[in-house]
Amino acid sequence: MLQHIADGLLTGAIVSLGAIGLTLTMNILRFANFGHSEFLTWGAYMAFVGIGLIGAIDTYAGGSFGPLSFGWALVISMAVAVLATAALALVLDSVVFKRLRRSGNEMTLIFASFGVALLVRSVLLLMFGHDPKYYSRDIQMSVELLPGMRVLPDQMFVLGCTLVLMAGLHAFMTHTRTGIAMRAVSENVDLARLNGVDTGAIIRWTWIIGGGLAAIAGVFYGMTVQIRPELGFGLILPLFAATIVGGTGSILGAVIGGFIVGLAENLAIMVLPSGYKPAIPFLVILIVLYVRPNGLFGERP
Repeated sequence: MLQHIADGLLTGAIVSLGAIGLTLTMNILRFANFGHSEFLTWGAYMAFVGIGLIGAIDTYAGGSFGPLSFGWALVISMAVAVLATAALALVLDSVVFKRLRRSGNEMTLIFASFGVALLVRSVLLLMFGHDPKYYSRDIQMSVELLPGMRVLPDQMFVLGCTLVLMAGLHAFMTHTRTGIAMRAVSENVDLARLNGVDTGAIIRWTWIIGGGLAAIAGVFYGMTVQIRPELGFGLILPLFAATIVGGTGSILGAVIGGFIVGLAENLAIMVLPSGYKPAIPFLVILIVLYVRPNGLFGERP
């Protein structure tokens, strides 16, 4: 059981990072972006490209940090992936979503996000093919933290880094003018505009933060599993489950919801066949919404 808990915490950390960007989009831009999960895939592949380019330039860049499977090449490539994914999000907003927002039709935006998801996935499939990719093929030795609980050094890094990023985002949202302005726009966009908030800049920051965190989540997923074009498609249900369970618009809710979904998925396979794992997020949604319709941390309308 302890091993399933460890795996659930790792899954939950990745889902939480992706869900933060999704809940920001739903609360500030006010539509469910089904293309958000593809930002994880895009970020994962951009880091893969970055590692390849760095390795081609410097053959000695493939070293690793101690027991970890990666070194500076992946760290630099992750930063490149964040920038590339934020750029993709801004381009998609400028070309697609910004024009559709003027109509004020939420359903149009939702259907457009489906099209964007298919487009991004198809482009990646065309560029990289179906075969899975790996950042490193080095064999790692797991560490026994507790009897019956073994984790890889990369997994401990992912969990620790995720917690640091979440703490940093919380500080940004509560102690900076931009973060406070984002919260104001999420509460009432018209009132925020009357008080001098540049809503256009806030929308751009929403895409940048959401896309950047999604890219990091995608890279973390690739570090612990593998990279494939269907990466985002496989995570779309857990991402929405985490957002809904935690309460739409709540960053803390997205984090807690992500860990709940991750733990539920990995604990469920102790009693259910693994083929039922994709249905677990739906079950978690139903249970939480039956008890608290607005989610665990969602505010009542």
